[in-house]
Amino acid sequence: MTLKELKIKTNVVVRINKEQAAYGKEAETQQKRIDKLIAEGADEADVRKQKEVLDETFQMIPDVKKRLAVAYKDLQDKADDPQYEGTEELQQAQSVLGSIDPETL
Repeated sequence: MTLKELKIKTNVVVRINKEQAAYGKEAETQQKRIDKLIAEGADEADVRKQKEVLDETFQMIPDVKKRLAVAYKDLQDKADDPQYEGTEELQQAQSVLGSIDPETL
């Protein structure tokens, strides 16, 4: 594997990790929107529609989490290859791996 491929795998982990964070934030924002609609006595159909949007977000989270776990493991395996020792790409890969808690995968 080349340094370019290591860099690509690092960027994949970064992108999927950002995607996972975005879904979490979206779910939080959507829940607040629903709570506000309920507090304002909004039409039940509007509330139901917003709950459907929230459910769709929740359905995406396990898929993103699974993809992140696979990408993380793949990067971890590649980062163990001694051919990258001392390279900037390896430092970036290790930094990205260190920034993600493996317990959350």
